[in-house]
Amino acid sequence: MNLHRRHLLARALAASVLPALPAWADGTKPVRILVGFPPGGGSDAIARLLADKLKDVLGIPVVVDNRPGAGGQIAAQVLKAAPADGTTLFLTHDHTISILPLVVKNPGFDPVSDFVPVAGFATFVNAFAVSGGTPARSFNEYVQWLQAARGGQGAVGVPAPASTPEFLVKLLGRKYRLDLVAAPYRGSAPMIGDMLGNQIAAGVGSVQDFIEHHRGGKLRVVGVLGTQRQAALPDVPTFDELGLKGFEDLPYYGIYAPAGTPGAFIAQFSAALAQVLAQPAVHEQLTTLGLTVGHMAPAQLAARQKAYTAAWARIIRNSGFTAQ
Repeated sequence: MNLHRRHLLARALAASVLPALPAWADGTKPVRILVGFPPGGGSDAIARLLADKLKDVLGIPVVVDNRPGAGGQIAAQVLKAAPADGTTLFLTHDHTISILPLVVKNPGFDPVSDFVPVAGFATFVNAFAVSGGTPARSFNEYVQWLQAARGGQGAVGVPAPASTPEFLVKLLGRKYRLDLVAAPYRGSAPMIGDMLGNQIAAGVGSVQDFIEHHRGGKLRVVGVLGTQRQAALPDVPTFDELGLKGFEDLPYYGIYAPAGTPGAFIAQFSAALAQVLAQPAVHEQLTTLGLTVGHMAPAQLAARQKAYTAAWARIIRNSGFTAQ
């Protein structure tokens, strides 16, 4: 047997005994990032910004796959059914991971047993905004306008049913003795569309959902949750300042994978995301969107998820709400 034939035989034997590399390692498939809300909303904009930068760091295509509906529930179910090979991830926030399992009897997924945290990248706050056709320039003026012009009654848009914005609407109605009704949408984009068209006078969503329209004078953010004013909205008071307490735990953004995803991929992707977040242009863009940017390793994201879920379990229980 000549040397050339021996070399070919050795390569064939090696190929027959070595296990195939996972898809993420051999670069044969793109990484798909699921987003549970439609194009045009805050989560979609964030996912597309990160995906564009991650493809350069990882050296493989990273694509965004919008699966809107039910406050991220549909996308979460897609993630649960996806192969745990590092090709499918889920970029989401607190509503899908912490809140949905508390308010829906059968969400079709368990975030603790079906998913594994990959990395967190930001916290944010929810905000109350009024449409351009509403004369109010502050939250107190909104309350006064409702009382004088609407008999204390009003509809407030929320991006999803049984969400933290919906519970905030209920608490605000109770505190200010208003008859406020939460009007759920399929994501923030259609809600904001109705606000821009003056089809609904007010809405509750994340700062990143409202901020560009606030800057453009098309909507007005009149209050934010949390105990500190937002750097992107320094003139907007917190509801803590306005006397509404109990919202100290901030919502979070994170990326999750199906349970069983190789630890090597999780470590690689988390490190890649940390590199992307360290890029000044990315950090600035995310901050401009109203996020407080900071990388969270898998264990840190899991700890934040656990604490936030426990805090909202108390709030929901005290509200008298029962899972539907």
